[in-house]
Parts: sequence; structure tokens; C-alpha cells
Amino acid sequence: MLTQRLRQAALAGAMLLCMSMASAAEQPHGEQPSLFAGSLGNSIVTLIIFGLVVFILGKFAWPHLMRVLAEREQTIRESLEDAKREREQAEVLLEKYRQQIEQARVEASEIVDGGRRNAEEVGRRVQEEARREAGQMVERAKREIQLAADAAKKDVYDLTAELAVDVARRIVRKELSPEDHKDLVAESLERMRKRDAKLN
Repeated sequence: MLTQRLRQAALAGAMLLCMSMASAAEQPHGEQPSLFAGSLGNSIVTLIIFGLVVFILGKFAWPHLMRVLAEREQTIRESLEDAKREREQAEVLLEKYRQQIEQARVEASEIVDGGRRNAEEVGRRVQEEARREAGQMVERAKREIQLAADAAKKDVYDLTAELAVDVARRIVRKELSPEDHKDLVAESLERMRKRDAKLN
């Protein structure tokens, strides 16, 4: 493409040179010479030199220049393609990272919700267990109180029976005066207190 442009420029230059030669031939003598004015021989030598310059440039300089420009164009094209490919890869990675971040956010939210549900479940179970154990403790305490009350009643009945038998035995042995009766009751009460102290 560049070679073709250079050839077109050379052709345009040759045409200008020919036109200047034609105008120089028509120009009368004695007038101010134009830039393109000259003799026919001078124009032919100029055309030969121009042709040699175009030939030398076309043979030695332009191929090298064209190769360098083609290599530069190829390097730029490859750089642009690499940049485009890297940009596309970066966009793919960015989208992938966005998806991973979104997935991590969803998983974290699920973990927090799961932890909250587990904590509520554990709290509910702990409350139920505490209620159950408290109920069992109350029932056990009631049973123990009932057993203790029954044992105390039995001890009181036993003690009362023993005292009644003892009092009856003493009454049978002797006749009691009011003072003896009072002493007997006091003695029986004292025995009950001692026995009660032993039980506690």
C-alpha cells in the first residue's frame, strides 16, 4: 500500500516536471524566469536523476522501510489483541469474583441464620430440660417431705403409745394424787423432748 503511494507520488512529480518543461518552452525570453523554467536538456537530466532516486529508494530503502512498518503494524496489532484478550479475561475473573463474593455472602447469611435457629433450639431444649428437672425435684422433695412427715407421725404415734402404756403402767401400780399426776405429765413431756432431740 505504501509502495503504491510512493509510486503515485513519483508519477505526480514526473508530470509536474513535464508541465514545467512545457511552460518553460513557451515562456518568451527576457521575462523573469519561473521556478520551473529551464532548458530541455536540464529537464531530461532532472528526470533521469529523479528516476534514479526513485529506483534506488524503491530498490533499497522502501523494502526495508516497508518491512519495519509492517513489523511495527504487526506488533501494534498483537499488542491490541493481547490487551483485548487480557481485558476479556479480567472481565471474566471479575464476574467470577463477584459471583464468589455473592455466594460467600449468601452462605454467611445462611450460617448466621442457622446459628440463630440452633441457639433458639438449644435455648428451648435447655428450658424444657430445666422445667422437667425442676418438676422432678419438686416431686422428689414432696415425696421426701411426705416420707419425713409419715416417719414423724409414726414416731409420734409410737412415742404416744409408749407414753400411754408407760403412764397406764404407773397408774395401775399406784393411785395418783394431783401432784403425782402433774409430775407424771411433766416427766412424760420431758421424755418426749429428749426423744425428739435424738430424732433430730
